[in-house]
Amino acid sequence: MAYVIIAVCFGLAGGIVGRIKGSSFVLWFLISGAVPFFGLMAALAYRFEREELRRACPSCGRVTKIYDALCTRCGAELDFPDTAIASEAHVAARQRSTAGT
Repeated sequence: MAYVIIAVCFGLAGGIVGRIKGSSFVLWFLISGAVPFFGLMAALAYRFEREELRRACPSCGRVTKIYDALCTRCGAELDFPDTAIASEAHVAARQRSTAGT
C-alpha cells in the first residue's frame, strides 16, 4: 500500500512538471508512477518545447522546431538553417511586454 501512495505522489509530481514543460500530463504521470524516482528526474531533465528555436520549411512554409529533420506537412528534408525564427516563449514574452506598454 505504501508503494502505491509513493507511486501516485511521484506520478502527480512528474505529470505536473511535464505539463509545465509543454508535454503530456498523462504520459509523465505514467512514467513517473511506474518508476517513481527516475521518472520524476526524467521529467525534470526534459527540455522546454516552447523555448526551442524554430524554422520555416522552404517547400511549404510550415514553421517547425529547429531540430526537426523532416517537415511534418510536406515531408521535405530540412537542412540546418542559417537563420532561425524566435522561440514561442520569446514571441509570447515580447507580445506581453508590448501589450503592457
